[in-house]
Amino acid sequence: MRAGAAPSADRYENRLLLILFLAFGFVFFDRQALAFLAPYMDEDFGLSNSELGVLSGVLALTWALAGMFAGNLSDRLGRRKPILIGAVLLFSLFSSASGLMTGFAGLLLARALMGAAEGAVLPMAQSLMVDASRESRRGLNMGVLQGSSAGLLGGIVAPVAVVWLAETFGWRTAFFVTIVPGIVIAGLIAKFVLERSPRSVAAEQAAGAPAKRPKVPIRDVLRMRNVVICMLIAPCYLTWFVTLITFTPKYLTDEKHWSPGTMSAVMTCLGVAWVLWGFATPAISDRIGRRPALIGFTALAVCCPLAVVHVESPVLLGALLILTYTGLGCFTLFMATIPAETVPKAALATALGVIMGVGELAGGFLGPLVAGRASDAWGLQAAMFIAAGGAALVVALSFALRETAPAVLRRRAGAETAEAVA
Repeated sequence: MRAGAAPSADRYENRLLLILFLAFGFVFFDRQALAFLAPYMDEDFGLSNSELGVLSGVLALTWALAGMFAGNLSDRLGRRKPILIGAVLLFSLFSSASGLMTGFAGLLLARALMGAAEGAVLPMAQSLMVDASRESRRGLNMGVLQGSSAGLLGGIVAPVAVVWLAETFGWRTAFFVTIVPGIVIAGLIAKFVLERSPRSVAAEQAAGAPAKRPKVPIRDVLRMRNVVICMLIAPCYLTWFVTLITFTPKYLTDEKHWSPGTMSAVMTCLGVAWVLWGFATPAISDRIGRRPALIGFTALAVCCPLAVVHVESPVLLGALLILTYTGLGCFTLFMATIPAETVPKAALATALGVIMGVGELAGGFLGPLVAGRASDAWGLQAAMFIAAGGAALVVALSFALRETAPAVLRRRAGAETAEAVA
């Protein structure tokens, strides 16, 4: 890279991270809103646990299909920015439309359309971020983009803002306001995001020729061991996440009989943990390796839904949730960082879309449906045990991954060279 290119590339990297942080953060703000508004919607809709699971599941279904389609389309066209702008505008529009619905069928349609728009955001955002990131900050950047952003805006801001809006103006208003940040963020993407980062352009110039990215058939991507393992991990982890985040607010209000304010405060603790582990887990994995980080932090995540069931003190539960809600930092590893370090760049958006799509389809869609029916039959604690089981399966699957962290691979290569010389 030319000496003069590095500062510009670094500034763009930081600016892109901020914009994509806001974009994906508001995706989760909108996605989480329904769980926090469900207690306020009972008078109009009287949602059962099964219906709440269906609403969460249909969003995951359309999210999955859109993610797989958008990722493949992006790699074929070599374009990401226009797809990202369109997705941000549409998910904001469909989220606000939820406030207009007067029946379950209309709400189901709005959530399905919202998921179809949101599914394109993560593959586009992460592929743009990988292209602009320094190797030493790759895991951290991808974690901040995917984990910390969703935690701050979806886990901390959403329960406070959404509950306050519902208490003050009604639940419909809480949906209506979601269109405003989407329009602003789409404008920022249009003005400041580049299709190819300065770092990528500088690397091509240093090589003396434009980098060629031959098309990679999807069947070749699906033969890669890490991609297959990540595809198996994704539905298990999505079951943990979607089931936990969908049914915890109702569990706290219906089973523990806590007030909406207490529920909101405890759910905010999930957001704090989401922000903390969202960047800490990938950053730690840059140093100790993706595989051991995924195994260790997922083992902690198994304890999170169990704490919801067994801990009766709101203060103690909040503290334990901060310590054990580590899974969202792991999401970045299996859904973005490990695939990015495994597949060719020409197939990156496709790989991200497929892994995310399989996870949302099998875990995000089927997981809450099963958990909802199980909760209607045996009580809401059944959903928490299903979530814990999903994380436990991830621990077992993670042992089959091959390490991809560049720093760890260099240390291993150095150690092998030293042994050979000795």
